[in-house]
Amino acid sequence: MEVAFTPADNTRLANLCGVLDENLRQIETALNIGIARRGEVFRLEGPEDKVAQAARLLQDFYQRARHPIDIDDIQLALVEVAHQPDAAAEGMPVLMTRRHGLHGRTARQNQYIRQIQEHDVTFGIGPAGTGKTYLAVAGAVDALERDMVKRMVLVRPAVEAGERLGFLPGDLVQKVDPYLRPLYDALYDLMGFDKVTRAFEKGVIEVAPLAFMRGRTLNHAFIILDEAQNTTPEQMKMFLTRIGFGSKTVVTGDVTQIDLARGQKSGLVEARQILQSVRGIAFTEFRNEDVVRHPLVARIIDAYDAYAGREARGEGA
Repeated sequence: MEVAFTPADNTRLANLCGVLDENLRQIETALNIGIARRGEVFRLEGPEDKVAQAARLLQDFYQRARHPIDIDDIQLALVEVAHQPDAAAEGMPVLMTRRHGLHGRTARQNQYIRQIQEHDVTFGIGPAGTGKTYLAVAGAVDALERDMVKRMVLVRPAVEAGERLGFLPGDLVQKVDPYLRPLYDALYDLMGFDKVTRAFEKGVIEVAPLAFMRGRTLNHAFIILDEAQNTTPEQMKMFLTRIGFGSKTVVTGDVTQIDLARGQKSGLVEARQILQSVRGIAFTEFRNEDVVRHPLVARIIDAYDAYAGREARGEGA
């Protein structure tokens, strides 16, 4: 299949292709096709449906190529084009954050956002890169902006330190800071550094290791428990019973990356079994195709899953 842009506009063509044709390489890698360019003519080779997707992408980005197009734009577009039919059918709830018009990139991400908005307790379970944590923070920021809650509480088990944080230097926030870095990154992106700093100073945003949640009741708060696969069943039950009036809770985790001691059952795995049918609690199970990162991340996850399957069948590598 050929896609031609005539009359040729060299500036747009350069912006479309990127430095050393990097944008084209991203499309090739993600869609597993070949792109050969000669001037304003692009020849696409590969499976018919993937070639059609690539053609639509090239035409769309050519229209936007008055200015340079960065790799982030290309990679996000690749995710969207793969899920466009499902996402359109499901509708796209929008979150009120600094990033105007923030919405899910896949049908499951949009389902997750709706569940966060409509339920008091939501679980987001799935592999890395599916937006579990980022969208949970976006939901919390949205709730704060709409004055639906008064504060945000970020919680994470500090398994790597055995939850014995005393030997680490600094105050409580500094001790647990390395474990909450993904949450901070999302906050800075969605609110801006200055606004996040002021929110911490005023106590509107609070961070806490899971071990310090015992005995508390949190009213009118948006509570996020991240990396929940590393909770024990006792910790998970303790955390879920901290929920007070007017609060929302989102629990995120990846059950394939459990760092607990061998033989120790994950609280997230048990909660999924026990609470699946409880009214008012929602579960979103993300899959590899929901990964919104570098196109290779989904393939890496698929390759590891395939390898694990062969190992389980005794086939080796």
